[in-house]
Amino acid sequence: MYDIRTRQHALALVNQGRSLNSVSKQTGISRAALRAWQARIEPLLRTTNCSMCDSDPRPPQDHAAYSYLLGLYLGDGCLSAGQRGVFALRIACADAWPGLINSCREAMQHIRPESRVWIVQKQGCVMVTSTSKHWPCLFPQHGPGKKHERVIALEPWQKRLVGAHPWELLRGLIHSDGCRVTNWTTRVINGATKRYEYPRYFFTNKSADIRQIYTDTLDTVGVEWKQPNAFNISVARKASVALMDAHIGPKY
Repeated sequence: MYDIRTRQHALALVNQGRSLNSVSKQTGISRAALRAWQARIEPLLRTTNCSMCDSDPRPPQDHAAYSYLLGLYLGDGCLSAGQRGVFALRIACADAWPGLINSCREAMQHIRPESRVWIVQKQGCVMVTSTSKHWPCLFPQHGPGKKHERVIALEPWQKRLVGAHPWELLRGLIHSDGCRVTNWTTRVINGATKRYEYPRYFFTNKSADIRQIYTDTLDTVGVEWKQPNAFNISVARKASVALMDAHIGPKY
């Protein structure tokens, strides 16, 4: 599977008047693939309103909304190919958190205002859904198989956006695969057992790459964390929890 920039470059060479054979030899892309791209992709690139498909590729205009949506996608999102090159972006949101559902819809609409966003009700959750030929351009982490069974790495332009809006990414990750809970413990003081409660944030994901993205971003904002087991990241220190509360807070 070739990314959109590779396809753009190959088609640009063809459009310079070069033969399919010479472009194939230079790029390693088969002539059959080049012919298919000419028929299906070149018209799309000529008429696109996707910022990543322009002659001067650039990230979405709303950087904060994109960083949040990226966090949701890495946690509970997927891209599914449909007919005629259209992809459906679906993000699962629990019915218990209507505020999260609304935030997800708003972010999705901000990123692709040309595409309709709708809700598909499932048992205990909804799938916030939008279709576009360009969702793979915006989420190049898309690929065959489950996320935790393949490499997940941010593109340089995504890293720049996340670097500028780290809390939005963290908020999306917590809203998808995280939670804020209240833990408790007991201590014996002067012969009496006392109960103490304290808040904690958990993030759970099977993908080591996604956990690394999460913890690297925590490091950049000064949040201390620990990994108590294989798939969980915990934030429990008082100052770090207070920092998370100020920027994220519980789901709603």
